[in-house]
Amino acid sequence: METKWKGAGGTPGGIGHFIVGSVMAITGGYLLLNQVVVHSGFWSFFSGRSFGIVLIPFLIGVGILFYNGRSIPGWFLTAAGFLVIVTGIIANMQIFFMPTSLFNTLIMLVLLVGGVVLVVRSLHAFPEV
Repeated sequence: METKWKGAGGTPGGIGHFIVGSVMAITGGYLLLNQVVVHSGFWSFFSGRSFGIVLIPFLIGVGILFYNGRSIPGWFLTAAGFLVIVTGIIANMQIFFMPTSLFNTLIMLVLLVGGVVLVVRSLHAFPEV
């Protein structure tokens, strides 16, 4: 019984494309994300600064859980407070792309897109000729 060697994704061959594509995609993604600066301003709820008021239900929930770890209201307050805090942080993030040359931007994008396409191609089974 002859077993045929399988490559990336269980398809015949394609392991070279997969490795090269992975290296290209990881390199392009790293270079692109390295050019991004994330900044967040103060967190405002309706008007003015009110981040501290959001901590109150979260801290009450944590306090309840320290007293009784099985308390459903404690878990609810902790989870809801945590979700509101994370939502407020994400909603107020500002993302900037640092200035770079067109050449560098094109290199980053070609590496990223070309790598992803090579990985997808390596997972596709082509008919044998």
